[in-house]
Amino acid sequence: MDQSDLEYDGHAGRIVGRRWAGDRADYIALLVHGYGEHCGRYDHVARRLVADGAVVYAIDHVGHGRSAGERALVDDFEQVEEDVHQLEALARSEHPSLPIVLIGHSMGGMIGARYAQRWGDGLACVVLTGPVIGTWEALDRLLALDEIPDAPIDPAVLSRDTAVGEAYAADPLVWHGPFKRQTLEALRDCLRTIRAAGVVDDPILWLHGEADELVPIAGSRRGWSDLAGRHASAKSYPDARHEILNETNREVVLDDILDFIHTHLPAPPP
Repeated sequence: MDQSDLEYDGHAGRIVGRRWAGDRADYIALLVHGYGEHCGRYDHVARRLVADGAVVYAIDHVGHGRSAGERALVDDFEQVEEDVHQLEALARSEHPSLPIVLIGHSMGGMIGARYAQRWGDGLACVVLTGPVIGTWEALDRLLALDEIPDAPIDPAVLSRDTAVGEAYAADPLVWHGPFKRQTLEALRDCLRTIRAAGVVDDPILWLHGEADELVPIAGSRRGWSDLAGRHASAKSYPDARHEILNETNREVVLDDILDFIHTHLPAPPP
C-alpha cells in the first residue's frame, strides 16, 4: 500500500491530509474525522478500504491535526464542508472515472450529513458513524454556561478497547483542551441548518453505538428522522460506545460499511 501526504489552501489556511492507495482502484473513499482529532487516527479504516479496492483521501480540518488554524476552533462549518469539497475535487482530478463515497464520524458525521444535502447527488453513497445530528444535550448544556469548563473528552467513553483510549490520550495531534464557545456555536448553527435543509434522498447510512455516552443515540435518532430519505439505511450496535470504528466489534462495523458501499457503487463498465 502506498501512503502520501497532500496539501492545499483551505478557507482559513493550509489544509494537510493523506491519501492511501493499493494495487486496485475501483472507487474513491473520502474520510471525514471528528472533533479534536485528525485523519491519522483512521489509518486502519483506510487500510481496510484500500484492501477492498478504494483509493482513500482524508484531511485534517482547520484547527485540527497538522492543518493551519487555532487549535479546535471552527467558526463556520459551511466553509469546512467546502474544504472537504476541495478534497473531492482533488480526488476526482486524480481518478476522474471512479465513483466516490464519503464516510464521516461524529462531528465528521455532522459534516457528512450537511455535505450530503449540498453535494450528495455527486456521490455513490454517504456513511455516518456516531454522527452529531438532531439534538446534542452536551452542546446545549455547555452553551448555557457563562464560562466553558476546562473538561476535555474522557477517553474512556470512546471504546471498550482500553488501548484506544490510551492511544487517544497520548496522541499529541489530538486536542486535549476544553471546547471553545465559537466552535460550539458553529456546531449549533450547523445542526439548525441540517434540520432546516431536510431529507437526503441519495443513499445514506447511519450507524451508532447504543452505549454511546458522548453523542447519545437518542439525540441523533431525532436528527435521522428528519434526514433519512428514500435510500436511507440504519443500524445500531448494542454495548458499543462512541467510536464504533475503533470498538471491539470494529470489523463487523467495517463489514456493514463495505456491504452498503458495494450495494450502491455503480456497475463497472464492460
